[in-house]
Amino acid sequence: MSAMAEQLHIVTEDRITPARRAVGRTMIWGGLALLVAVGALQWFDQTGRLDLGFESWRPTLYAFCLFATLLCWAQVVLHGEQGKRTLFVLPAALFVGALVIFPLIFGVGIALSDWNLASPDGRQFNGLDNARQAMGDPFYLNALWNMVLYTAAILVEYVIAFGLALLLNAEIRARKFFRVAFLLPLMLSPVAVSWMVGKSMFEPRFGPMARLARELGWETPSFFGTPEIARLMIMVMDAWTFIPFMMIMLLAGLQAVPKELIEAAKVDGASPWRRFWEVTFPLMLPVSITAILIRIIFKLKLADIVINITSGGPGGATDTVTSFIFREYRDRSNVGYGTMLAFLYLIAIVIFMTVLMKLTERWTKPQT
Repeated sequence: MSAMAEQLHIVTEDRITPARRAVGRTMIWGGLALLVAVGALQWFDQTGRLDLGFESWRPTLYAFCLFATLLCWAQVVLHGEQGKRTLFVLPAALFVGALVIFPLIFGVGIALSDWNLASPDGRQFNGLDNARQAMGDPFYLNALWNMVLYTAAILVEYVIAFGLALLLNAEIRARKFFRVAFLLPLMLSPVAVSWMVGKSMFEPRFGPMARLARELGWETPSFFGTPEIARLMIMVMDAWTFIPFMMIMLLAGLQAVPKELIEAAKVDGASPWRRFWEVTFPLMLPVSITAILIRIIFKLKLADIVINITSGGPGGATDTVTSFIFREYRDRSNVGYGTMLAFLYLIAIVIFMTVLMKLTERWTKPQT
């Protein structure tokens, strides 16, 4: 009886005949061909090259659902019992893929169009004209340059966060209290920070920081009136919000450093600086790189503080790419151009992060 029970869990290979394989492959390729054909017809209809009367993208959606059904069915036809195992994963993968692929294709179609919601002409296909316009747009190029400056400021944030982590890792009084207190800015949303700090504390007429500046001799304080100061203030507020995030990651890394190594270096007569530079910092390098990479990801989508405080001003001096794209949608209703800007920025981010991760992998390789 036990031998029979064990055999119930054994999946034997089905004998798949050549005719059955042909049917399975025909189901897959036939469904794919139908999906591509319907998608192409839908594209021609949307771009105005054909008038098929498609009111929405539902025909393509229905074709994808049919292709997904045939693909799942074909797994059983081609692989038998082994194919049934695939059905536990394949439908979910197709669903997730649909949530990514269809919006991406739809976004590419919008990016290749001249579509201004305020224009009576509606949506017109214009190819790469939006990309050419973006390469010559001084405001977009200025926003890209601002992102370089904002991202470079992460190095300063890292130094401050590392210093705070070292302080909170030391044996000081009220250490637990300070750990919670330094985390408070992270608990606030960037919108709350922009209104509470940017709009209230740095208000040029009645804000407490403006009064303090007048007491110190600055007669007409304007924290967001000049490009350099406004850009610096955006960096400061964003850093105040996210330095605790880096600090807590570095603090966790410091607590994982073996104390025996520190004690051994101390016994050997190493000074505190040498203990840090030759023992602690190399061991913290993987954690540091991880914290910096995650911080860069957050920085590259910076928009909330800029939109709520300066709206990109003065004269686009504080604009980020995300805030500039937001204004293209909201203020100018330029959907096609704004989508192209977003795609160009996405491509730049993918290239930048890929190169950066390759470099960091090379830097950390000797440490592993």
